[in-house]
Amino acid sequence: MKLEHRVVEFIKEHHVLTLSTAVNNIPYSCNCFYTYFEEDNVIICTSDYNTKHIKDAQQNNNVSGSIVLETSIVGKIQGIQFNGIMIEATDILFKKYKKAYLKRFPFAILKNTALWIIDLTFIKMTDNRLGFGKKIIWEKNFNDAI
Repeated sequence: MKLEHRVVEFIKEHHVLTLSTAVNNIPYSCNCFYTYFEEDNVIICTSDYNTKHIKDAQQNNNVSGSIVLETSIVGKIQGIQFNGIMIEATDILFKKYKKAYLKRFPFAILKNTALWIIDLTFIKMTDNRLGFGKKIIWEKNFNDAI
């Protein structure tokens, strides 16, 4: 099932996500700058190996997160919650995604960090502009691979 255009546009409009990891049933959350690579339906972010969320993701690469529009106006509430598989971008994928990330965040060239891919597996978008509590659900067809 293809990702609905409203979801794609929402993800592209924003640049900070909350990422959650868990190891040994202990959750952890952080915020990350990201870019979205629509062709592969993946989120790209950078982070150091010594951060808690990367250490966690290396032990359990099943992650979740959210991207939200901050508003106190109920009729404008929008946001997504997602699940995905987080892996380090290496070789061909590194070259492919680094260019997209640096285009959005050119200052990142100054920092020597690893590039991480979140291969999205589930997205739930809430968009109250479509009606109170309106949800758009997407799940990955696991026959599709990045």
